[in-house]
Amino acid sequence: MKKLLLSISLIFAAFSTNAQNIYSYGFNSPTATMIGADGWTRTNQSTLPSATSLWTVGTYATSTASATNQGVFQNQVYATGATVQIPNGQAGGPNSFALVNYTSTTSTATTGATISNWLISPIVSVQNGDIVTFYTRIGKYSATGEASFADRLQLRMSTAGAFSSDPTGGPTGVGDYTNLLVDVNPNLDLTSYPTTWGQFSYTVSGLTGLTDVKFAFRYFVTNGGANGSNSDIIGIDTFSVDRPVANTQEFFAGNFAIQPNPVNDVFTLNAKNGVAIEKVEVLDINGRIVNQVNGSATETLQVNVSDLNSGVYFVRVQSDLGVGTSKIIKN
Repeated sequence: MKKLLLSISLIFAAFSTNAQNIYSYGFNSPTATMIGADGWTRTNQSTLPSATSLWTVGTYATSTASATNQGVFQNQVYATGATVQIPNGQAGGPNSFALVNYTSTTSTATTGATISNWLISPIVSVQNGDIVTFYTRIGKYSATGEASFADRLQLRMSTAGAFSSDPTGGPTGVGDYTNLLVDVNPNLDLTSYPTTWGQFSYTVSGLTGLTDVKFAFRYFVTNGGANGSNSDIIGIDTFSVDRPVANTQEFFAGNFAIQPNPVNDVFTLNAKNGVAIEKVEVLDINGRIVNQVNGSATETLQVNVSDLNSGVYFVRVQSDLGVGTSKIIKN
């Protein structure tokens, strides 16, 4: 009996996974790769936009002239003496991050201009419950810990996938990226933007199922530019989309019901709360799949187990909200 219980515990442990990574990008590759083979795109919709000042991957070099790098992305590990090291990303080492700055606009007006500089991801297929995360930080800041100039970053999403319209028409246009997910320092103060790599996240909601989307980072600063009161330099790193694998008994009990259990020949699986059943698998205590039925996004499914030997089995349900596992007894 102890051996059987141990096997059952191991099966549940084997089914337990924190999250499935759907997409990740560390901005390790050169800019040409990022906007080429890796599928990212850029558009600068700022007032008087600079054609050359776009989002780019870091290209800092080790320098003996401290003014070259020192003071840009401070709080890095710099060598002592005259040599200045390359600033690091949140992960991946030196220059492993993307950045954008106040030169997004060529305006020299003392009242500044509006910066709206976009970095847009390739297509990612997401569903409700997926978690989007990224890291960001400002570059320069004062000795008091405040930013030298206020910066702002938005993460937006288009649900039009491959048919997404890019922002056009100047700094107020957002194209199909009407879903604002994260807004870092919307009030443009000097203390709210992280001075070291800080993580931000958003849990996807409001979709009707698996959806092709595009994400967009928008450097969005009013009164910015060379003579404006706001805007300096920011970086982003470690962009990731992860799908929690909700496969505990609690998840199953909250979203599904099996009748009857114990079962003789056929059991019925009913979904609760409008959850769509995509696939049901029956596994033996060794983790082998002994029966499988596709659900076609239904809410009720019958599974025939009449040909199975008596004993303990596991029912694993794949749904639009995640994966749940429970135990059944076959008479």
